[in-house]
Formats: sequence, structure tokens, C-alpha cells
Amino acid sequence: MYRTILAAGAAAIALATGATAPVLAQEATLSAPEIAFTEWTLDNGLRVIALPDDSTGQVTTSLWYEVGSKHDPEGRSGFAHLFEHILSRKTENMFYNQIYGLTADVGGTRNASTGADRTNYYETVPAAYLETMLWTHRERMFKPVVDQEVFDRERDVVKEELRQRVLAPPYGRFQRFVIAENAYDVLPQRRPGIGSIEDLDSATLDDARAFHQAYYGPDTATLIVAGNFDMNNLRALVDDYFADIPRRADPVDLTISAREPQRTQPRSFVATAPNVPLPVAGTLWKAPGSGEADSAALDVLAAVMARGQNSRLYDALVRSGQAVDASFFYSESEEGGFLASFAITNPQADVDAVEAVLEAELDRVRSEPITAAELAEAKSELFSDSLRRRETARGRAFELGEALVSTGNPRAADARLEAIGRVTVEDVQRVAAKWLDPQARVDMRYVAGEENPAAYANPVPMPTFRSLPAATGEPLSVLPEGQRQDPPGPGTVPSVERPAIVERDLANGVSVVAAQTGDVPIATMTVLVPGGSISDPRMKAGLANMAASIADQGTAEMSAQEIAQKLESLGASFGATAGSEGSFFSLTAPVANMAAAGEVLASVIKGATYPEDAFERERKRAIDGLAVSLKDPGALASMVARPVLYGDAPYGTLPGGTQASLASLTREDLVRHRETYWHPARTKVIVSGGIAPEQAVALTNALFGDWQVASAPPAEIAEPTGAGEPVRTIVIDMPDAGQAAVYAGMRAPSRTDSDYYALEIANAILGGGSSGRLFEEVRTKRSISYGAGSGLITDRLVASSQTQNSTADEVVQVFLDEFDRLGNEAVADDLLNRRRLYLGGNYARSLETSGGFNAIVANLMLDGLEPAEAARYAERLQAVSPEAAAKAAGDYITADGATIIVVGNASEFLDDLRAIRPDVEVIPAASLDLSSADMGLE
Repeated sequence: MYRTILAAGAAAIALATGATAPVLAQEATLSAPEIAFTEWTLDNGLRVIALPDDSTGQVTTSLWYEVGSKHDPEGRSGFAHLFEHILSRKTENMFYNQIYGLTADVGGTRNASTGADRTNYYETVPAAYLETMLWTHRERMFKPVVDQEVFDRERDVVKEELRQRVLAPPYGRFQRFVIAENAYDVLPQRRPGIGSIEDLDSATLDDARAFHQAYYGPDTATLIVAGNFDMNNLRALVDDYFADIPRRADPVDLTISAREPQRTQPRSFVATAPNVPLPVAGTLWKAPGSGEADSAALDVLAAVMARGQNSRLYDALVRSGQAVDASFFYSESEEGGFLASFAITNPQADVDAVEAVLEAELDRVRSEPITAAELAEAKSELFSDSLRRRETARGRAFELGEALVSTGNPRAADARLEAIGRVTVEDVQRVAAKWLDPQARVDMRYVAGEENPAAYANPVPMPTFRSLPAATGEPLSVLPEGQRQDPPGPGTVPSVERPAIVERDLANGVSVVAAQTGDVPIATMTVLVPGGSISDPRMKAGLANMAASIADQGTAEMSAQEIAQKLESLGASFGATAGSEGSFFSLTAPVANMAAAGEVLASVIKGATYPEDAFERERKRAIDGLAVSLKDPGALASMVARPVLYGDAPYGTLPGGTQASLASLTREDLVRHRETYWHPARTKVIVSGGIAPEQAVALTNALFGDWQVASAPPAEIAEPTGAGEPVRTIVIDMPDAGQAAVYAGMRAPSRTDSDYYALEIANAILGGGSSGRLFEEVRTKRSISYGAGSGLITDRLVASSQTQNSTADEVVQVFLDEFDRLGNEAVADDLLNRRRLYLGGNYARSLETSGGFNAIVANLMLDGLEPAEAARYAERLQAVSPEAAAKAAGDYITADGATIIVVGNASEFLDDLRAIRPDVEVIPAASLDLSSADMGLE
């Protein structure tokens, strides 16, 4: 099915011999499947790229316009992104947001995104709906309705997105505003792609129409179709739906002729923002654009500097305890890019000292060659990244599309991998010396303080960017209902064989589940052991998560750095975390290296030693990480929900702990937890991806078949969810919050309860994606949030949204009204079927990736269900009647039964909230106690 691109030089992944660099037991040549495609161009300029794959039941349609944030007109930063929102909404034949129903209600998903170089609109749906999706793309390209209603609604939504992504998170301004302003001098990429509230407020409908006429047409677009389809049929459909669309009538040249001048003098600045928990220190440099000669070597340089725990900055700053996190990355667009290196510092560290360490590492990579082992490791990591992206047809389409719009070459992604394979040690040192020039640096710090954009303003005057010709003609409008063209219905459903699920039990009690979910040679192994957060004593909250997450910090045979070195040199990624009822260890690696990487995984699970120095460092990092989360309204609301909804029951324990509980942990606690709960008799191993099931079972037996533990298996935790807590309304007052987070929760049945699937459908009606009622009411109708939804967690249903502080009470009222509406209305047959398809489609897409398959099966097994249930989901939903769904909604989803949690600036909504719920409990964020159900309420 695939041809292969070999990573030249990546075959030598054995590490150089040395005191701290053991030679790998096995060598393998890493490769990635080349992206095979067929390409043609219509007379109107539309480029079409087809990637057939008959192993999937899905098809992805994506339209890529070579129009991005770099094309934002003068005084209109964020306009390409705003127009991305506008274009998806209405056409002559599609009413407002009909696109959501045409995708979600058939089991698909859709979205759109804007980058510096492009805007893309994409859907993944069951393959029978290919023609339907092509029709929607025709409508949006040829007959979009850009009117005042769409403009006003979507501008308000984008402003809420800006608040949620930029103003609310602790480092949102740093990532979206500060870096771009100082990374560029003259390119339009200097402006924030999401824009500013001021520029969005100043925009007009005429601006939107002018933008569309100037830039949007078949001659600026590429249609990429990937998945299960007949090529001849696709060609005919493309002709039918796109060939008659004219090119732009009055086109504006897309070319950005400016290029960044070389920076010849260093400078520095200090930026401040109101919700910064830990200071940032770092440096920026200019860098080449996409696909230029040095791009591949800069990819390798970035991996050497900051990719994984064996990277230079991790070792120098994080492992030494001076920083909570350290980054080095290469950001690129067509005309230019930048390099960024920075650290989020330990609050006890000297920021000057951190800055000095960063400078020393930068000087070292400029003046000394990296090692052959570092080069090989970086290449292995980069090739493994590509394997992960190419696991699905959709992933291959996106990798091809992203590279295409920045270079003009549909083979650019493959060419980049080939170039990475050719990178030498000398190349890395050369690009480091060239692009990390000390005279071309911008040093930056980001600290707590008043918001003051002038403090980080680039001293180079902002250029004046292009303005666009005025729009001509009159806007289109949605046709009356009787005159609209109906979208085409589904075509033939392709026959796709489901992967066989193989189950085995090893002699020591380890349960193994394996399935080959694809042909791309990458696989995921998930190991599930008992002992999640419900096993933590309340005052030791975070114990299970700490035991899992730092298990890779040492064994009797390997140090933390040796573990990282071995895994990363194999192109493997490893992660571990504790859920509520168990702990998960996940290993993803090229199939050729799975055995060698699995040896490391097994060693860690069977023999983690938790060295004292590593334990102290990682515990401190976890505490500092919580300090960041406590400044984020959404993250804090999620944490508050646990003890409020579950009280003193085991589920009320926070998996990540509290600052106080983490401070109380000892190394001995972790060792005791591992010895008690990580037991072969209750361990489950799930393996999937491009590996044969019997090979996966044999590998698991080789890795874990000899695992023996003298103690008895741990007992089940009794009554983990408790009997239920009283309904409450809680406000966490965070005066400097950039946005408010709203949570509502109520009791629900467990996964094994007979009501579960009925409530699953009722919840999908309430808050399932963009076709759910909460999204419709909060975002589509009112434009007061970027989104709203609900979901089932263990024994609870939780609805959530984020909104500006002044409308928090309005969101609460919507939630309560929709809860009662759902419980008091009958469920129509057609609505029930649409929600069945929505749920089943999401499930089916997840099963096509190794990570998704493993997560589904692991959670089924945690709930006490057999893995084969993964193939019965649609069947279970089909058995739910309209009456059963309505009854489940009435029994479980009520306004009176909902606990409300709001985190935000209480002065902007508290009085109005009290008019809805008089018994509000107000707790200042500064005095919040997450260890108890009363939250520190005095």
C-alpha cells in the first residue's frame, strides 16, 4: 500500500559507548510511509488531491485556501480567522449552522482552522456521505451568505474564543501576543492571528465582504479528499460540483513580498500580565521560512535542544530543578519564521541564573558539534512523529496539506523527511551558529503585573499592511425554504472488515488484548494497573498519579536519563498517569523498535525505584504546575467539581492532588503504592496499531510473563462514588480572571447500569458537540461562549462552558433551562437516530487509531466490561427507545438536581446569579481548600 522513505543516517540508532550512554540491544532502520496521492487541476484553478484508503469506513474532505492571517488587512488583525468562522455558517441553500447537522447527525465531525499561510475547512464522515460534503464545500465556496447576522454573531464568538484562549490562561498572552510581536519586525505574521478585541470591534460587514471577494475562490484553493472512495466517482463528483465555479472576478495577489531584515543588535524587554504564576525567561531569533535549505537542520536542532527528557535543556534546567519546563522550537511560515528558547522558572530559582544556563547551552550548541547519538535520536523522534501523523488517511491528508500551503509543493512533507535524513552533525552546528547569533537575539521575560502592552512593544514601527478594494454587488441571502436545494443523500456504504480483537491471559494473570488497527508500522501498548486516585488517602491526594508519572525516573538497572535516552533513540514516546480507578502506562513506538522500547516499559513498571533526588524534584514541579492550573478558571473549576460532587467518597480525591497533599508525600509512599497496587493478577495490557495480534501477545508475554509479586492482589475499593452530595451553588471568586468558567453536575448511572446507554443518548441531545442543545443555545443563538457541552463521567453528568465574566449568570440560566427542557420533552425518533449516529461515528473514528482503540478498551475493562464491548457500541445505542431516552433524561437531568460551580470575577455576575440561585456560597480563590468538600468556606 505504501512506498517507503528511508531516513538516511537514521539506521544507526545505537548509542555511542560511554559511561552514561549504553549501547542499545537492537538496531532498526526507521522509515515512514510515503504519502501516495493522485493530483489534478480544474480549469478554474482548483487543485484536487486524492488519497484513497479502502481500510477505513470514513472519508475526510478538506478545502485549503492559501489565505491566512498574514493576509489580514491593515487595522484588521485576526480577520482571516474571523472570516473562517463566517464562511462556515450560511449559504443560499444552507441555513445558519446547518453544516453541523450535516456532519454530526450522520456520525461525522467538522471544524476549520486558520494559520499564517492558510485557512482550512474539513470534515470526516462515514464514506457514504462524500457527495454530501462536496456539496457543502461548493456551497461555501460559490454561494456563501456574508450578512450582518453572521458577521455580528461570529465576531462575538471569536471575542469569546480570544478570552478563553488568550486572556484566561496564565500564559495565553505570552504565546499569542508577546512572542509574535517580537519575533518579527516587518512581516504581517507579527500581528496576532486571533486578532485583538479592538481590531475585531472596529471591523465591519463591508470588510468581510471585501476580504471574501479579494481572496476566496477556486483559484486560491486545494481540495484534499482522503479515505474510502472510488477514484472515478470522485473525479465525476468534483467536476459536477466545482468545475462551473468561476475564478475570482477581481483577484488580489496573495504574494507577501516583504522579508525580514537581519537583526544586528540585541535587545530585551519585560512583559507583565495579571495572572502569571511563574516567571518566564527566554530568547527569540529570526529564522528561515518553510522548506528553505536550513529548515530540516533546524528541526533536528530543536529536537536536540528540547525534545524529551534526554534533551539538553531538560537536563540543564528541569532535571537540575531550576525550571518547571523548558522549550526550544522552530516556528515557520512561508515567508519567514522564528526560533524561541525559554524556561518557566522554579519560583525558588534565580531568574538570572536560569537565563545564564540557557545562554550557556546556546553557546555550547553554537560552538561544539552535537554527538552522533544526539543526531540519531533526534531523527528517530522526528520520523516517529510522522508515523503517528500518517496512521490514518485523515492524518496523511493534513500532513500533506500543511506542507503544501507553505511551500506550494504537495510532496513537501516527504521531501522534508528526506532532508531530515540527510542532516549531519556539521549541519546542526552550522545552523545553530548562523541563526542563534547573539547579536540577533531578543531576550524576554514574562512576569506577574499589570497588563501593559507598551512594555513588550517592538521598537520597530509596525508596518502599514495592504488594504483591500471595496466589495461590489449585494450580499447573497438564504433562499426561502421551499426554494432551497436539498443536500444530496448518502451513497453506497463500503464494506470494511473490523479488526479482530484477540484476548489472552498469561500464566501470571496478566490479561492481554490485541488488535491490528492499521497497516502503518507504528503501535501502541497500554498497560493498565489498579490503584488510581480512588486509592489515595485524602491527605495524600496525588499519590497514585505521582507514582505513575515519575516511574520512569529510575530503576535498579537504569537512571532516568538512561531511560529517556533509550526510549527517545528508538523513536518511542512514553507517558503515564493515574485515572480514578487505575493507572495507565502508554508506549507508542515504531513496530520495528517495539520490543526494545517495551523492555524499558516493563522494567519501569516492574521495578521503579523513585530515587530521592528525582522524587523531590518532580514533586516540586507538580506543586508548581498546580500553581499554574489554579490561575486558569477552566482548570480550577474542573478541580473544584471533584470534591463538591463526590464529597468525602474516594472519587472526591483529586487525581493531581493539592499543593498541601503533594507536599506531604514521601518517596516511601510511592514505593508502597507500587508494591501494593501494581500487581500482575490485575494488570491489563492492550496492544494495537500496525502489529499482528499474535505478535503483540507474544511480545507482551516476553515482557511481562515472568512478572511475579509475592503479595496478594489489591482489593477493590468499596463504594468509590459514595451515596451522593447535596445540591450546591458555589462561586470561586478570582478577581483577575480573564473569563468565567461554568460547571454544572448531577448524579448519573455507572457504565454497567441498565440506564447508561439511554442516558448516553439523552446527554448527546443535551450537550453532544456542536449539534447539542447547550452549544446551540450558548454559542449559536447567543454568541456568549466559544462552546458549551456536557459529558458522562463516572456516576456523574457534567455540563461546562466558559464565557466573559458578565454573562456567567446567563450561561447558568441556559444550563438550568435546558436540563428541565430535556427532562420534560418526548424524544422524537429522528432526533434519537441522529444522536445515535453522532455517538457511533465518534466511537468508530477513535477505534481506527491505536491510541483511540487502547483508550476505549482500557476504560471498558476498568468498568468491568469485556473488550468485545468495543464492537457492540452501535448495537447498544440502537436498542435504546425514544421512551427510554426521555425517561433517563427525566430521571437524572433536572435543574433542581444540578450543582453549579462558577469560577471568575464574582463582582461581575454574583448579584444576577443570586437571583437565579439565592443560596450561593462564595469562596475567594486565594483561600480555597481543595482537600475537603467545604472548599475552605468559613
